[in-house]
Amino acid sequence: MSPDIIYVVVQKIWWFLVVLGVLVTFHEFGHFIVARWAGVRVLKFSLGFGPKVLSRQIGDTEYLVSAIPLGGYVKMFGEDAGEPVPAEERDRSFSHKPLWKRTLIVAAGPGFNFFLSYLIFSAWLAVGAPLPIPTFDELIPTIDAIRADSPAGQAGLHVGDRITKIDEQEITTKNEVYAAVAESNGRSLTVEVRRGDALKAFLITPELYDPENIEHPLYVIGIEEAAPIVTAVMPDMPAAEAGLKEGDRILEIQGETIQTWSQMTRIIKAHPNDSLTMQVDREGAIVTLTIIPAPHEVTDNGTRTTIGKIGIMGSGRSVIRASSPLTAVVQGVKATWGWCELTVVGIYKMLTGEISSKNIGGPIMIASASGTAAERGLPDVMFFVAILSINLGILNLLPIPVLDGGHLFFFACEAILGRPLAERQREFTQQVGIVLLFGIMIFAFFNDIQRLLQ
Repeated sequence: MSPDIIYVVVQKIWWFLVVLGVLVTFHEFGHFIVARWAGVRVLKFSLGFGPKVLSRQIGDTEYLVSAIPLGGYVKMFGEDAGEPVPAEERDRSFSHKPLWKRTLIVAAGPGFNFFLSYLIFSAWLAVGAPLPIPTFDELIPTIDAIRADSPAGQAGLHVGDRITKIDEQEITTKNEVYAAVAESNGRSLTVEVRRGDALKAFLITPELYDPENIEHPLYVIGIEEAAPIVTAVMPDMPAAEAGLKEGDRILEIQGETIQTWSQMTRIIKAHPNDSLTMQVDREGAIVTLTIIPAPHEVTDNGTRTTIGKIGIMGSGRSVIRASSPLTAVVQGVKATWGWCELTVVGIYKMLTGEISSKNIGGPIMIASASGTAAERGLPDVMFFVAILSINLGILNLLPIPVLDGGHLFFFACEAILGRPLAERQREFTQQVGIVLLFGIMIFAFFNDIQRLLQ
């Protein structure tokens, strides 16, 4: 194994541990702090599962770092309803607390995940940066832009076509399109699209995105997620200083006609610190601007390189902005709600089959995404943490026994029935929940392995 590969693997594992550590700490701290507020004795606060690696006793609580870093737990006194608790200590027992207090303690874990996302989004907006919130209408595999001289353009694909299959593989999202093309290794693909009421098939041979990068080849067919239209301009970046405005459509850069967002991005990345002449369409008028992309260091598969950035955001996504740190506090709520809604709809569409279950990922995918975000810089890592924190919070609220949502479901039954569920009923549902959760984990690992093999 080469040193470069070892570096990449170690880097991804490190950032996986950092990201997961932040998420788990916030989640478990939510349970911990609300339990303490409710007067419950907390026996253990652990980051990770399994054998303990480090531990320290402070007051009633043992703080642990355990060997398996795939979660954590808070163990409370009297947590098991069948656990004998002396009468004089019942005021500090979890199971002897009123139903509403137990509900708050359990809900606080996911609640703190949402709070972490809110803090990150609010800080992001407070510095003047626009924050994207995609919707599923924007993620469906409809062609929004296409280069006329690209393989897709020459084959006869049109803007507005919706891709339904690639080589008999069902396509439900744009990411699946890009993945199928990128993994083709240049092999010709049969692409089926819906155009109006008709289905049409095209044979398309992908081309290299960057012919000079033969070490890490990336294949494309010339369709993009967005046309070269500016929807947001970052403050204090080259685009803002040059006078680029929201709504501008990029027409030319250095005399080259621009038809897609990716085409524009490739040119800008390749010219850090170089002066670029850009023509844009601004409400029907042609405006010429001079922009010097700012240098930005990134790491690609262990290799440090410098790319150009001008600080703009493309079309095909909803964007939230804040005019001041004060309004960012309010807009942060809107951003958190938007990403929560997207996640819930995504889970529903996976359950109904509208989105492929291949999008489910496990620790390997999280590690890979964490490392990729780290290569782009700390802001990308924080944004990734915010999105993952929302996912963790919502998944924990699913009514699956052994998850927080399962406990909340038991509490809802207790509120309706006026008594807790029988011990046998709880045990049976928990066993079903463990099997279900284990099955989801195996499926996520299977998807991860498939991605690695591809």
